[in-house]
Amino acid sequence: MLHLRLITPSDTTDDVVRLIEKTVGTTHLVVVPNAARNPVGDVVMCDVAREAGDELIGALRELGLDKTGSIAVENIDLSLSKRADKAEDEAPGEGADAVLWEHLTDATHEESTLSITYVAFITLATMIAACGVVLDNAILIVGAMAVGPEFGPLAAFSTSIVQRHPRLALRSLIALLVGFAVAMAVTVGFSWFMDAATLFHKSDLEGDRPNTAFVYAPDAFSFVVAVLAGIAGTLSLTSAKSGALVGVAISVTTVPAAANAAVALAYGDTEQMLGSTNQLLLNLLGIVMAGTLTLLIQKWLWKRPKAQRP
Repeated sequence: MLHLRLITPSDTTDDVVRLIEKTVGTTHLVVVPNAARNPVGDVVMCDVAREAGDELIGALRELGLDKTGSIAVENIDLSLSKRADKAEDEAPGEGADAVLWEHLTDATHEESTLSITYVAFITLATMIAACGVVLDNAILIVGAMAVGPEFGPLAAFSTSIVQRHPRLALRSLIALLVGFAVAMAVTVGFSWFMDAATLFHKSDLEGDRPNTAFVYAPDAFSFVVAVLAGIAGTLSLTSAKSGALVGVAISVTTVPAAANAAVALAYGDTEQMLGSTNQLLLNLLGIVMAGTLTLLIQKWLWKRPKAQRP
């Protein structure tokens, strides 16, 4: 269930209440007249089944409530109420399958922001991966994958394509390009420093690396895994089940490929640099394609008549 807290101008409250009352899957309606001070108006609260939430939020925005008042949405972890159970039963579809498009757009917009924190995380992840590829240490590679924040901008780019938000697409693309460019540039300098400290050596990069050679040797399986990870990650973001994101993060070879390309560039190894760059681009393409197709399918499924929803 979702909890909605609305601030409505007094002349709009009746329309909002009627809208909530006729929406299947709503309950626990509360109206507090003249309770809001900034902006001035009434406070309206209700609970709504997740599968009916996107429809209700969209209708409230059509009333202009996001401009004249306020729409706040919270997840309800526990609701002990027969009315809530009835509302969930009446709402069409399953809550785990429902997509809250406004929430998805807002979440991916935040994740795709080119901030100092984002750049710091992707740079640190790339540096950790650089240690992993030189030492041929799979544990460090997995750790770097988990630290890397690149799935946020990738998901935002897919969302922007489906929702037709060119500004979000540009924002996401800038975050990806600048983030990886800065991370790889810093990692090149880090590699030179580690080499000067005799902790890295070119022979480690060019020697036999059974655990990490895959980062510069792209093949068909690289694209297949990226596509599967893109589907899983998108479903995790759009559903009520977010635990799969960690698994997605450690199943794609983006940060390790960028790290290997940076270390190879530092040592002038053109072959490994090109192979790693191809691996990186192949993974990014697979994730974006899979994420976009998954969102399109979800949008099509949820636009079907209520009686035909899965």
